[in-house]
Amino acid sequence: MGRAPETRGQMLVKLMWIGIWLLYLGSPVSDLASGHHNALVTTLAGCGLLAFVVSYLAVVFLRTNTPYMPQSWVYGVLAAQTVLTFTLSATLGKDWLVMFVYVAVACGAALPGTQSRFAIPAVTAALAGVGAWVDSSGDLYPALVIPALLGGFAMVGVRQLVRTMRELREARETVAHLAATEERLRLARDLHDLLGHSLSLITLKSELAGRMLPDRPQDAAQQVADIENVSRQALVDVREAVSGYRRPRLDAELASARSALASAGIAARIHQPERLPGLTPDGEGALAWALREAVTNVVRHSGAVTCVIALGATPDGEGAALTVSDDGRGPAAGHSPGNGLTGLTERLILAGGTLRTERAGDGGFRLTATVPMGADRTASSTGTRPTPP
Repeated sequence: MGRAPETRGQMLVKLMWIGIWLLYLGSPVSDLASGHHNALVTTLAGCGLLAFVVSYLAVVFLRTNTPYMPQSWVYGVLAAQTVLTFTLSATLGKDWLVMFVYVAVACGAALPGTQSRFAIPAVTAALAGVGAWVDSSGDLYPALVIPALLGGFAMVGVRQLVRTMRELREARETVAHLAATEERLRLARDLHDLLGHSLSLITLKSELAGRMLPDRPQDAAQQVADIENVSRQALVDVREAVSGYRRPRLDAELASARSALASAGIAARIHQPERLPGLTPDGEGALAWALREAVTNVVRHSGAVTCVIALGATPDGEGAALTVSDDGRGPAAGHSPGNGLTGLTERLILAGGTLRTERAGDGGFRLTATVPMGADRTASSTGTRPTPP
């Protein structure tokens, strides 16, 4: 429903549902078959009735699922139906008054609501007027007035329902597209953060192994073993990220940060409280990603001697803050954030947090990520208790 027929079978089904209501035209057909009229009148009336049926089927079939304003031919067909119905009813008698009901239904199916609300009562008034003329007893046309009004406005409701179904289908397709886009962005952020850190560490250790190989083969072998471990862990992380189950933890990322900074010859000073009781799993995951991205940038770009990592509560006590600063060369003037920081900003926003980057006091670079404390949004939405970090 709400979709135009796409196959021949769907067209036949729709045509059948429209045509089944033509059974009520049995009254004018019986009048023609009764022999009350001469051959010429019967032939002309039969051709007129056939033209009316064909035009009615065309209008209702083509306009029910069309969201656009009617074209000029639609108004012409409706006007021709009205004239034909008026002529046949006025000349052949009360048996033909039922055609006004079909004109009202066609107006409801073909015209927009702003026009059909006036056209249907007008057709009904014409039915009442012609009925008072051809049926002096007045026992037939009142029985058609209510069906004309109800049938016409019921078709207006059907048309509105079709439009609503079409809008809902389009909205559902839009939501599905947005969900797929969001999932692609999530996967892109995860892969960038995972592989950027791991590949930077692999590159660093490969360079160390190359320098150690001539004189210190045992140390070089240890670096190669570390490369193998990092590669295996990166493969596991990528698989988990693709599956959508991975949520990094701060403890693991702090340990990885120590190792990466030590391999790069950068002294690490880490200030970490024993626990942050209000830190949710979503917040911890966002801060862990921030730590990974910040340490990766320190190792790759800073040229620093010392890196300071501080984790704790915000001054107002309503959030958790992670600060990573170094004493390196800092960002160049006019430098714009790369894909990593852009994706990290999006990730923190999804967790309700913020990201701030600035030049450190000693000339290096400082990254500060904050997330709110409180109940885990995912857990609260499902009614389960959040797992403490």
